[in-house]
Amino acid sequence: MSNPSPISNESIAPSSPETERQHRLLRSVKGPAQFLSFWVAIALPFVHLPLLAQGLGDPTVTLTFFLLLLLNVFALYLGHGHNRS
Repeated sequence: MSNPSPISNESIAPSSPETERQHRLLRSVKGPAQFLSFWVAIALPFVHLPLLAQGLGDPTVTLTFFLLLLLNVFALYLGHGHNRS
């Protein structure tokens, strides 16, 4: 004999048309967002090179470098699933 689930199925609401629309929108945006993020992650290191060549002595250049590095990590995270089968 199995124990009954502590959560009843009645507490789970059926999908509404609005929820379905939101899921479709999310699915339609996911592919292009991953594509763009993937290629941004590929291109950003080429922007880092001139900053590194100039040197990070200036606080503005240092801040720009680290912000671009943070953007690159974020783009890698978002785009890591692009073109996977």
